[in-house]
Amino acid sequence: MAALTFTRLCGLALSMAAVTLLAGSALAKAPELPDTVPVPQLNRSGPGSEAAPADVPVPEPRPVDLPADQSEPPATPPTPAEKPAQAAPPAGAPTPPEKAPAAAERKILPDPRSATLPEAKMPEEELACRRRLKSMGVDFEEHKAEHDPAIGCSIPYPIALKTLGKSVAIGPEAEMNCAMAEAAARFAADVIEPAVKAKFGTQLKSVGQASAFVCRPRHAGGKLSEHAFGNALDIASFTLADGRKIEVGPAPPDPDAQFLDMVRKAACGPFKTVLGPGSDADHSLHFHLDLEPRRHGGTFCQ
Repeated sequence: MAALTFTRLCGLALSMAAVTLLAGSALAKAPELPDTVPVPQLNRSGPGSEAAPADVPVPEPRPVDLPADQSEPPATPPTPAEKPAQAAPPAGAPTPPEKAPAAAERKILPDPRSATLPEAKMPEEELACRRRLKSMGVDFEEHKAEHDPAIGCSIPYPIALKTLGKSVAIGPEAEMNCAMAEAAARFAADVIEPAVKAKFGTQLKSVGQASAFVCRPRHAGGKLSEHAFGNALDIASFTLADGRKIEVGPAPPDPDAQFLDMVRKAACGPFKTVLGPGSDADHSLHFHLDLEPRRHGGTFCQ
């Protein structure tokens, strides 16, 4: 037992001696390191930048993919080609139509009524018209002739209506030619007054007009308005003796709607043109009535 322990101790001492010898040998062969290590510089290019060290390789730029028929890239990028000038049409070719002029640039077609001037003595037909108005109880005044050669408006013998009969007023005062005044007065007596009596059981007190004589062309252009000859009347409302006011509009309540529809339909015949709500935006709040002369005495009601 003592011999075995001695043997182990001898082996342990030999192992420790070997380790010490190897460590000393390694320390003796360790290389010396410098005190400082240079910091690698970034590869820079352009003005004011430092060049890369000679011993540091700089990567070559990536080659540009060129077309097969081009060996070097162009010095400057190509500019887009200009649009070629449009070639002149060959001789004899039809010219394209010109752009339609705006509404303000359209020429107004001449109207033979534009040249009508008052005579020294009022014609018999004008005098007879005035006698008929007086027999109907219509109150009116004589006005001076309306004539605008620049636009073409003309009423040689205008009158200003104050009433449409003995008990039916019109407001405001409406200037028009005598034929239109007589047509409006007869329509009030023959159609509007009976319709008010039948529908509402009362009397018609007054008619509210929105436009009579106005020196202008039509809204669509091209021709003079019938208003320019005092040949049209726009009706916007009806006032009844009981205070009720019936206004022309796109969606009136019942029974106003039934009354307005009755008046509108009955106007087609005594008048050559009848327009109102639904025909276009310009007539959404009134009835337009006129005596525009039409071929074969026809009418246009919409």
